[in-house]
Amino acid sequence: MPSATAPVSASVAIIGGGPAGLMAAETLARAGVQVDLFDAMPSVGRKFLLAGRGGLNITHSEAFAAFASRYGCRRAQIEPLLAAFTPQALREWVEALGVTTFVGTSGRVFPAEMKAAPLLRAWLQRLREAGVRFHVRHRWIGWHADGSLAFTTPDGPRHYTADATVLALGGGSWAKLGSDGAWVPLLAERGVDVAPLQPANCGFIVASPRAEQSTGWSEHFRSRFAGQPIKSIAMRLDGDATPARPGEAMISDDGIEGSLVYALSAPIRERIKASGSATLLVDLSPDRSPERIQAEVAHPRGARSLSSHLQSRVGISGVKMALLRECLTADELADTTRLAAAIKALPLRLVATRPLDEAISSAGGVRFEDLDAQLMLRAMPGVFCSGEMLDWEAPTGGYLLSACFASGKAVGEGVLAWLAAR
Repeated sequence: MPSATAPVSASVAIIGGGPAGLMAAETLARAGVQVDLFDAMPSVGRKFLLAGRGGLNITHSEAFAAFASRYGCRRAQIEPLLAAFTPQALREWVEALGVTTFVGTSGRVFPAEMKAAPLLRAWLQRLREAGVRFHVRHRWIGWHADGSLAFTTPDGPRHYTADATVLALGGGSWAKLGSDGAWVPLLAERGVDVAPLQPANCGFIVASPRAEQSTGWSEHFRSRFAGQPIKSIAMRLDGDATPARPGEAMISDDGIEGSLVYALSAPIRERIKASGSATLLVDLSPDRSPERIQAEVAHPRGARSLSSHLQSRVGISGVKMALLRECLTADELADTTRLAAAIKALPLRLVATRPLDEAISSAGGVRFEDLDAQLMLRAMPGVFCSGEMLDWEAPTGGYLLSACFASGKAVGEGVLAWLAAR
């Protein structure tokens, strides 16, 4: 229904067809605003579809206070957006599109089919019915001299003029899906303060435990175990007083990645920036106390090999056993006290993130201090920003999508208020 707070004749350009841009489009179109949505890719929602390949995690069912705490140093800016469009409201919005949801054993919320495509199809149909016009293969390259938006297209340059503009261009990860960070210099040259884009929810490169190389695993370990998961473990940063997080990770070609590492990626990244490296302590047997591990490791093993002994007494085998052999010397393996300590806190020294383009998401972006309460750029009246291009980060688990949806709704409402007040 048209809104009384915005003129029906207004037109808004939205650049970026991810969840934030699409949610802004829906909010505006429902208020009677003509929306033209531009995307550089041949179709919209490409990163959203990729996120759903392994099971689309829409949001999380935990208590709101705990949910809001996941946004770290930007909680004060993100929490009001989430309060206005809560995880429960997001779930109800998804179900209104005809897509049922369920809560998994971890508390994460998924569509019943675990896929993004049905949700995106239903959403795009509703947006088209609301009058949203889509322009794909339109790469935004800034502003023309007359103030109009400038695009490159397969048919040549194109300019577009609107009453307001919403930028929802994503961060800097997965450039092939459209989030390439090319917008950073375009805003910086207009005086917008943009925090440097950095990898978030990313893998890390390990300092080699071998003298013959500086980083990465030995060829023996890498060739046999890269790509293999390490299950039933716990991790914490050395020097961090918080309890170790349980979960699983994965050995990569030159380090470690996976959900447990992603959950710790922000403090790991900041520790590396400050000190040059970060030591991750891996508990290979989190269900057993240090005292029990010590007793089991020290138990006489007779003629059995160390591998057989640890498998029967502690349940250490496969990639866990190989990791101990990779990281410990022969003397340390032979010392039951040092071996037991390593099983409970195996140190992995991490020295660098994997490249930004490989990360699940990115940190950095337009600083909230350069935005007003409606997410409009203070330096550029009528230009609004939303989604991952804002300076915030969160772990996987539904938190990324929730904030993108919520910021898209908030920016749509901000545009309506600004149009009405002109």
